[in-house]
Amino acid sequence: MATPAGAAGAGIVYLVGAGPGDPGLQTVRARALLATSDALVYDALVHPDIIAMAARDRVVPLDMHFVGKRGGQASTPQEEINALLIRLAREGKRVVRLKGGDPFVFGRGSEEAQVLAGAGVAFEVVPGVTAGVAAPAYAGIPVTHRGVATSVTFVTGHEDPARERSGTDWSALARAGGTIVLYMGVKRLSDIVTALVEQGGMTPETPVAVIEWGTCASQRTVTATLSTIVEQARAEGIGAPAITVIGDVVRFREQIAWFDRRPLHGRRIVVTRARAQASALSELLRARGAEVVEVPAIRIEPVDGAALQAALDTVQSYDWLILTSRNAVTIMWEALRRRGLDARALAGVKLCAVGPGTAEALLEHGLAVDLVPERAVAEGVMEALAARPDVRGSRVFFPRAEGARDLIPTALGEMGATVDAVTIYRSVPDGAGAEPLRGAIDRGEVDCVTFTSSSTVRFFVDAVGAERARALRAASIGPVTSATARELGLTVAAEARTATIAGLVDAVTELLAGEPV
Repeated sequence: MATPAGAAGAGIVYLVGAGPGDPGLQTVRARALLATSDALVYDALVHPDIIAMAARDRVVPLDMHFVGKRGGQASTPQEEINALLIRLAREGKRVVRLKGGDPFVFGRGSEEAQVLAGAGVAFEVVPGVTAGVAAPAYAGIPVTHRGVATSVTFVTGHEDPARERSGTDWSALARAGGTIVLYMGVKRLSDIVTALVEQGGMTPETPVAVIEWGTCASQRTVTATLSTIVEQARAEGIGAPAITVIGDVVRFREQIAWFDRRPLHGRRIVVTRARAQASALSELLRARGAEVVEVPAIRIEPVDGAALQAALDTVQSYDWLILTSRNAVTIMWEALRRRGLDARALAGVKLCAVGPGTAEALLEHGLAVDLVPERAVAEGVMEALAARPDVRGSRVFFPRAEGARDLIPTALGEMGATVDAVTIYRSVPDGAGAEPLRGAIDRGEVDCVTFTSSSTVRFFVDAVGAERARALRAASIGPVTSATARELGLTVAAEARTATIAGLVDAVTELLAGEPV
């Protein structure tokens, strides 16, 4: 019998379903366990972004073990996986055994649970969204529909239908009616079709869909009939992993397909923002169908905070506070909180934000800005400030990045303002993930690279090499970033009309939508 969960000194194994592919389809419970686990044992079909998120920002590195199994490739024997889970748990670790889809749907999770129970190891099961439901839904195919299919049968396609003692009665399955969903059936699709038609009597005109890499950005769907699907799937080069749906519900795809009709579906786009900021841009691109490759290029690093702390000691003596990035907002706010202060400390100070994104970051902390220029660049800031009568002769606090242009403090000084320009952070290279990206560029698998600052351009070029960077189309957040890219020989194919993340995503969409994939 398994050791009770939470017993003193005892480890525990969580048999967790990672979902069908799309990281957004993880359960809340799965995410929480991944964030607090000591060890991770994961399969081949778990999305790489899920693995990356689990390992990110940890004081103690995550103990990671890949035990994936893919047809035709060297695989970790199940006995070794079982032994690994037992060993890690007996070392007192919280172990997440992460399996694609649901651990108890064609995932051998129940076998692993049996082994753990027999070894006296505590375990819990965390169900996941299974591909047999999710992949058809993403393809616009409901597995049941009133008046069309009132039942659905899930069956593994791993078995050979021609075997004398198959575990699946294909003729009975064909006669049962409803929808049939095949897991892992691409290699034996021809034999399965033959069994359903010749043994089960299914009409050759029965609609069929094969969905490759369901719920992932690279999802592809082929539709045909039982008589033509094998030839059609072969012609399209459809391979594993794939889900096959057989039944009249496939006809609904023509009307309600949505996932692969989004404007950036099938596009691979590189995001080069600082790691802590990449998620917003990545999520907006994914929402439009893109596959996002996050290669941060830079990491934001606070500098010696003594000058910032000194300015905050007298922050209420300033007339204006100018902030030109979310990074500046974050670092300044953290410095305020360390001193036991909050938004009330800035009650008498007017706030100028370089653009809507920075203004939004301030509002998240309860600070409404007084001025947002029409152009989200330093020149736009000065145009807006120069038009106000309360800037001349004022005291201005300007926390900024290392290496930032002197345009703002110089221009303010010429207007008679007293400016304390304090460097509070720097951008440093972060080349994590650059090596696989170099290969993707060489293979022509990248459609566009996005840049949100001049530093991301410079560090990206350093990370992948000038020749590779120049082979890509670039999308820039604004004219200053575009100028840096062009100076380094890059092709700026798109520039945001408004210097915001949303504006950048719109520019990428206008560039790529409608082009052949």
